[in-house]
Amino acid sequence: MLRYKLSKTCVRVFGAAVMAVILVLPLGSAANAKVVARIDISSQRMKVTVNGRHYASWKVSTARRGYRTPIGSWRPKWLARMHYSRKYDMSPMPYSVFFLGGYAIHGTDQIRRLGRPASHGCIRLHPRNARRLFSLIKRYGMRNTRIRIRY
Repeated sequence: MLRYKLSKTCVRVFGAAVMAVILVLPLGSAANAKVVARIDISSQRMKVTVNGRHYASWKVSTARRGYRTPIGSWRPKWLARMHYSRKYDMSPMPYSVFFLGGYAIHGTDQIRRLGRPASHGCIRLHPRNARRLFSLIKRYGMRNTRIRIRY
């Protein structure tokens, strides 16, 4: 009788452990998701993927003539829900994702200029899209995010 109860208890414990693993696995993989924001300067577009799957494609504005948007690959360095540029007359930069010194991806109120070069070097997005990207990075973590910029 004791043997049967022990076996039944073991089965229950083992079953509970298996269920815990099944329930936690999707959460663990989400926490380790890879968010990649690819900015193509020539097309003035950003394509965002999560774990290699297409998430979104948005118009951006990169550096206008006389300025430059850096080319390369980075992880975000810091995030700011609302930042004001001390260099450019306290211009608002909502949902800023800083990746290299003062360079950031951020929202803009210059929505009509999206899709063509217009910035001092930052990557401008529609504020709604900047908020979506900001939220993705907060959710999955800066360590799991890459920003890739190319021509």
